[in-house]
Amino acid sequence: MNPSEIKRKRTETALREVLPEALGKLDDPAINALCVTEVLCSRGRYDAKVYLDPTGLQEDEKGEILKKLRKVSAFLKTYVRESEGWYRAPNFTFYFDDQMERINRMDELFKIVEGKS
Repeated sequence: MNPSEIKRKRTETALREVLPEALGKLDDPAINALCVTEVLCSRGRYDAKVYLDPTGLQEDEKGEILKKLRKVSAFLKTYVRESEGWYRAPNFTFYFDDQMERINRMDELFKIVEGKS
């Protein structure tokens, strides 16, 4: 791992810890309850993809939450910048992590195949 990759990983780890705190400071209960599952920064650390846990959310709720998160992204950047002492914070793009759904579907398929054997 080269030094730039190490810095990117440190940034991702710091964001994974600080973003839930920032989300908890907001007044919206739908946003307060969100869980950050993964943060992936771009090479220059100017952009960050933030993956959220969609457990218990309907499709229409997901769309509304993403709209709200886009509106509060400036607050989140300021919070991260101030709490970490950084000169700048990355631009956030929010996604819902569907990896758990895929894993559950694969488990169901394995159970079906196992039962037929």
